[in-house]
Amino acid sequence: MKKCTGLSLFLFFFILTTFVSASAFRIPEKLVYDLTWAGIKTGTATLEIRNENEKIRIVSTARSVDWVSVFYTVEDKIEAELSPPGPSAVFGTPRSYRVRIREGGHRRNKEVVFDCLNRRAYFTDHLSGEKMDVEIRDKTFDPLSSFYYIRTLKPQVGRSVYVEVLDNKKLWNVEVQIIRRERVSTRLGDFDTIVIKPILKSEGIFNRRGDMYIWLTDDDRHVPVKLQTKVALGRVTATLKGGNY
Repeated sequence: MKKCTGLSLFLFFFILTTFVSASAFRIPEKLVYDLTWAGIKTGTATLEIRNENEKIRIVSTARSVDWVSVFYTVEDKIEAELSPPGPSAVFGTPRSYRVRIREGGHRRNKEVVFDCLNRRAYFTDHLSGEKMDVEIRDKTFDPLSSFYYIRTLKPQVGRSVYVEVLDNKKLWNVEVQIIRRERVSTRLGDFDTIVIKPILKSEGIFNRRGDMYIWLTDDDRHVPVKLQTKVALGRVTATLKGGNY
């Protein structure tokens, strides 16, 4: 049960790149999800993006429901800040990335500050005090902003694409397979979707057993309406239940 309830919002963190779309998601936007395991609700997750003081701010949260919190509390908050896109860009560049995770007895409190001009990223672990810097490349994203980058793009079924993501002090060249088109039913109605499968190799929050699949609306906004991953005891599913989008 620990592995199942602990999955929470990091199901969402993957990346993808291909051809640029003419339009994308709206800002501000908020997405709200039910998290379930074996058909049982175990938590709630949110994703929100907004303009704030001449920057783009993204915030994700995940919380376990009361009955789960009795024996395994999940309280996650992950934030990313980006510079607004320039005249010739469709998406901004990362400024900072902050992770605060509480999952049972597990804690993480880390921060990354990006210097994209000089291609460096500065890592701080606020629990251990460790500090270091790493070299990055053009179009390097943190796990959270990379999720929104995908939604400015136009996936093509049958293709695999690769993008650089900085996670756990390392650069990872992540492959995302664009699998198929599929119509799915949710409490909000039926959606035509594109199913993608990120091949996640990094450590930390990306270190999960089994395959992961994400259902994105088959339109310019690419709203994630469903996410699913296999764990030791069954599958964990995140399903869109509301929000402002």
